[in-house]
Parts: sequence; structure tokens; C-alpha cells
Amino acid sequence: MNQGIGFIGGGNMAEAIIGGLRKTDKDLQILVTNRSNHERLQHLVDKYDIKATQLQEIVDSSRVLVIAVKPKDVREVLKHLKNYNLEDKLIISVAAGITLKLFYKYLPGVAVIRVMPNTSTAVLHSMTGLVRGENVTQEQVESAERIFSAIGRILWIPEEKMNALIALSGSGPAYFYLFTESLIQAGVQLGLSEEEAEMLARETLVGAGKMLAESEKSPGKLREAVTSPNGTTYAALSVFKDDELSQTVMKAAQACARRAEDMEGEYSE
Repeated sequence: MNQGIGFIGGGNMAEAIIGGLRKTDKDLQILVTNRSNHERLQHLVDKYDIKATQLQEIVDSSRVLVIAVKPKDVREVLKHLKNYNLEDKLIISVAAGITLKLFYKYLPGVAVIRVMPNTSTAVLHSMTGLVRGENVTQEQVESAERIFSAIGRILWIPEEKMNALIALSGSGPAYFYLFTESLIQAGVQLGLSEEEAEMLARETLVGAGKMLAESEKSPGKLREAVTSPNGTTYAALSVFKDDELSQTVMKAAQACARRAEDMEGEYSE
């Protein structure tokens, strides 16, 4: 069986996965097609040493097909794919809001895994959720695990939990970027230069992330270790508590999950 991986769609998520895969396997055959943006394709070819080609060659030359187009375009892709022989192929969908039901409608009998990584795949630190479709073999499960374990950690979940996962890890990096932006702005207002504030904020978030990843302590215990009674950190955290930060985070995650659910209704019916 051919060992290539073909990407249908060349947007940010596709690039993040391609970049992560290329870091772990310089020789892996990666093919990509994009409907209209030729400049984007050329960027991917030049940066990652992959091949841009047509859908026919991607299907013929790949054991795994990654559908990485916008959710509104998935149905059109499936209409094209139904004209090809997909026997023994594994379809991986990274499109938010597209349920397995739509794949079963257009590609009955084909093996499909629904996947939600995040853009940290590019630095090999994605948190990826996977949902196994009805026709997926154990060999295909292991193939998907190899792909996404190479670019971070994985978690198999039932499909009904996918929108919650999107709200935490799928969209989660953007929450941390927004917090970092806000921290930089605060630093500037307190008298630091923008360059100083950005360096301090970036490195602080990176260090905190490593502590979360490597320490055996819970996030709560790590927070307590930084917080002296009535000290400087306590003063800052009191503002977060008074302004109900936890409720704001909850509302944001709920909004994300609701939007994912709405997209299922828009694109998967």
C-alpha cells in the first residue's frame, strides 16, 4: 500500500500538520491540492518540500486523505471523492462542525476518522481529539495515531464530546494568545517598552506551560505556590476573582461549543 499522505486543502491547519509531519519525517511523501489559491500551494511546496497536484493523483498515491478545507466546502469535496475508488483508504477530516453522518451519506462504507488538532501541531505540541468512524480498521486506527502522536498528544473520544473538545483544545491556543496580548498591553501601560513587555509575557507563558506539562502538581497547586498571602500575586488574582474570570472563561467555552454545534446543523444536514 502506498504510504503517502494527501491533503485536500492547504490552509492554516493543513500547513500546521504538514509542518509538524515534515519535522518528524523528512522522507514522507506529502501531496496537497487546493481549489484556487495557487500562491498558497506554491508557498507550501517551497517551504516543506511537498508536491502540489490534482485530486486524481492524491487519491491514487495516498493511503491517507486529509480533508482540510473550510467546513462549508466539505460537501463539495465529498461529491468529487465519491467518483474515485476509495477502497482501503483512510479519510481524516479536520473540519470543525462536520459530523461523521455527512461522510456516511456521500461515502458509504469508507473509513473515516474525525480529528480536531490545533495549530500547535507546527511545533509538535498539538492536543488532538479523534473520533473513530464505523468502518475504520485497527490498522487504520494505528495509522492515525502514528500521524498525530508524531505532532503532539492524542485523545480518542466519542463524537458527542467533540464540540467540548473544540472549545478547550481546538480553539484554546487563541485564548492564550489573547491573554498574552493583554499582558503585553498591561506591561506597556506600566512603563515597559513594547519589546520588553512582549519578551516578558512570551517567556512567562512558555515557562508556565512547561511547568504545567512537566510538574506532577495540579494547576491549582502550581498557582498556590506562586501566591503568597496578601502579596503581589494575591493582589492580581483578587482582581481576576472579583471580575469573575472563571465565569468569563466558562461563557467563552460555551459560546465556542455552541457555534460548533450550530455548524453541525449548517453543514452536516
